Amino acid sequence: QVTLVESGGSLVQAGDSLRLSCVLSGGVFSKYDMAWFRQAPGKEREFVGAMSKTGATKIEDFSARQRFTISRVNDVGTMYMQMVNLKPEDTAVYYCAAGQLGYLQESEDVYNFWGQGTQVTVSS
Repeated sequence: QVTLVESGGSLVQAGDSLRLSCVLSGGVFSKYDMAWFRQAPGKEREFVGAMSKTGATKIEDFSARQRFTISRVNDVGTMYMQMVNLKPEDTAVYYCAAGQLGYLQESEDVYNFWGQGTQVTVSS
């Protein structure tokens, strides 16, 4: 069974940087399309960005696109999201997800596997 474990979340100040990691085990990482979602307090979970197994990426909104970078290292079964210039509105639990989709996908319904989440808190 595929399992995903996120790490790297922390309490930081506005303007700081963080790198989140997502390790996939129990499967062949290079076969999976990966994504990051986040859920802020009192809000629904939302798509942040995705990286296909071929390396194509998509970041959802303009603000994040300027500040977030997604990457993956197949040899170690890990996806990363580098976040710079963090803002209080980035405060959320960040989840990674995996699926064998064949294309970049924003809908959480198509991802088969999810991590438990890692908390990112940005103070002003």
